[in-house]
Amino acid sequence: MLTERQLLILQIIVDDFIRMAQPVGSRSLSKKEGISFSSATIRNEMADLEELGYIEKPHSSAGRIPSEKGYRFYVDHLLSPQPIKENDLQSIKGLFDERIFEMEKIVKNSAEILSDLTNYTTIALGPKLNQNKLQSIQLIPIGPNKAVSIIVTNTGVVQNKTVTLPDGVSISDIEKMVAILNERLVGVPIQELNDKLFKEVAILLRHHITNYDSMLKMMSKTLEIPFEQKMFLSGKTNILSQPEFHDFETMTTLLRMIEKKEAIRSLLPKDQAGLIIKIGKENEKIGLNNISIISATYSLGNNELGTIAVLGPTRMEYSRVIALMQIITSQINNLISPKD
Repeated sequence: MLTERQLLILQIIVDDFIRMAQPVGSRSLSKKEGISFSSATIRNEMADLEELGYIEKPHSSAGRIPSEKGYRFYVDHLLSPQPIKENDLQSIKGLFDERIFEMEKIVKNSAEILSDLTNYTTIALGPKLNQNKLQSIQLIPIGPNKAVSIIVTNTGVVQNKTVTLPDGVSISDIEKMVAILNERLVGVPIQELNDKLFKEVAILLRHHITNYDSMLKMMSKTLEIPFEQKMFLSGKTNILSQPEFHDFETMTTLLRMIEKKEAIRSLLPKDQAGLIIKIGKENEKIGLNNISIISATYSLGNNELGTIAVLGPTRMEYSRVIALMQIITSQINNLISPKD
């Protein structure tokens, strides 16, 4: 159990190192507001903190820096909420005031603004389509035998696809089919659409439209929606501007990792909802010891839909990043939650 004095010293060391990226010595600590004890006492407490594994001494430096254990303790016990600057808040609100209704675009734009505001690399996973339900279907003719199908889910995911219409299909047939599809399929989970189409809708189509068999096959292909979450990466090179990653070997490792989608995707927590913070070796990736990842999920009711994460140095501004992510995920949740 750390003493009050040790807690204060540890918090100042972490805060200073996050801000300055320079080891913190006893002399600079003794000049801090709230420190009323001598340099000798500070050195003794720092020695104890180092022995306990919360701080460490980098090569050729008299100062100390936080260890991974120190960062973890700081995040779990010492982190205080940081108010968001008004201009940052307005930037986020401005994004959601644009009235964008396509969820993938909202998630992509959220990743971009988070990357801009933090100057770190941001990863975002779009909604999991296997948890989506159909909200509407449109089929808009664009030529003699061509049409655009527009499928919208209850979470705002929009799928557009150009389809080839069977010969001899009339505008009246298209309108009748779309009306039947919306009447019978709205609210059905995406993965169940085709099954419902053949078991229930096919009978109605047979009685109401000509050439129903060809139209049914066309619509079946249209409803084949891939379930893979789309991934968006913003500010790929932002993390390389941090002093920890200026050496060639680390930079090369990071760039190779960032260029591989599966490697990036593997960094995100699986089957864990809410805010997750992984520091250094907790990420279980070779060559990523100096990296922290803060991730947060956005959801519809109890269903987790997607993830937004920030990739930065272990020296990242945890409090600010967490506050920004909480605002953004809250805004996304408000957009996709059912309105009364």
